[in-house]
Amino acid sequence: MTLAAVIQLCSTSNEDANVASAEALIRRAAGYGATLIATPENTNYLGPHPEKVRRAQPLTGAMLGRFAALAAELRITLVIGSVNEQSTDPTRCYNTSVVLGPDGDQIAAYRKIHLFDVDVSEEVRFQESATVLAGDRVAVATTVAGKIGLSVCYDLRFPELYRRCVDLGAEILTIPAAFTATTGKDHWEPLIRARAIETQCYVLAPGQSGRHDDQGLRASHGHSMIVDPWGHVVARASDGPGLALAEIDLSRVAEIRRAMPLQSHRRPLTPESP
Repeated sequence: MTLAAVIQLCSTSNEDANVASAEALIRRAAGYGATLIATPENTNYLGPHPEKVRRAQPLTGAMLGRFAALAAELRITLVIGSVNEQSTDPTRCYNTSVVLGPDGDQIAAYRKIHLFDVDVSEEVRFQESATVLAGDRVAVATTVAGKIGLSVCYDLRFPELYRRCVDLGAEILTIPAAFTATTGKDHWEPLIRARAIETQCYVLAPGQSGRHDDQGLRASHGHSMIVDPWGHVVARASDGPGLALAEIDLSRVAEIRRAMPLQSHRRPLTPESP
């Protein structure tokens, strides 16, 4: 049994303040006994996008080093929802989720595959690919808390990614996000619960909440939650920065998968004849 926590932030372009806020909430969650803690997308920075690229660091940089030291100090598994990782393209960075172990080592990193290029309405019009490079590899981290399948925000809408994570052994999924208020009010919870039900995994979904200064995504939906493998929301954050806690019991994953063996029931789909 593992006590897990999802951290909810309202990050801006003030990187020092963002990291300090995340650290304070991580320490609070660990103080409650949480040993698996996940933060949202854009944990360290959610401001003007060209500046995000300019400030991007390699995964060996000082900012992630600070979180690695924190994980080691608190002896926790820490999933940093995403950071702006430096790339070889001077105009774009990666949107990267990183898993840090209780010794501070980087266990896994995942670069967001599905980029948020949409024109939903006047309120939701954005082209993430203008400043972010897409990743191309699925990542499942083997941790003391269990096998964790990684994703970031807009990935949530592509269930095949999560099915692949299960193929690779995932028992827990992390879906850190900065989901827009417009889409989040209708889609966030149904999609999170669907991913839990169809994969029979626990889902940790830490989100950004409130208004940012990113010149594009005006406000994030929040409603960070933890969902069990039957699709029940077992913990939910309130408005604004905060956290939610719930127990992760991997025997429940095994029990549900035994009772309804979706993995073995899958059948290859044959294309229809022309």
